[in-house]
Amino acid sequence: MSNEYLMHIGEVAERTGLSVKTIRDYDAAEVLHPSGRTEGGFRLYSEDDVARLLMVRRMKPLGFSLGEAGILVDAMKMLDEAQPDVDLTAVRSRVAAFIRDAETRRGRLQEQLHMVDEFLDELRAH
Repeated sequence: MSNEYLMHIGEVAERTGLSVKTIRDYDAAEVLHPSGRTEGGFRLYSEDDVARLLMVRRMKPLGFSLGEAGILVDAMKMLDEAQPDVDLTAVRSRVAAFIRDAETRRGRLQEQLHMVDEFLDELRAH
């Protein structure tokens, strides 16, 4: 990671659309930790960290909790790093469960959008 470009939290906030406070809150809630720190203690984030933060951001509208986001971030990191002592089959199974859950939640949102469309059609008809 020594040659990897690391970003300060402000740049990460700009790239993700998350506030600096939210990113710090995710660190405090152990959803995602920065990849490093400066000598002065400032958080430093990698491209992988940005991708994971964007994933967490996409989970929120589906109603996933920060705890669930942390579990998925950890699982995705394990898959990305493929460490020999990690049971990748179990990790893939965990990710597959998130996929099924996200698909179910998406279906519910689609039903709600359909109801909104019907409601708007009814209002416009008058």
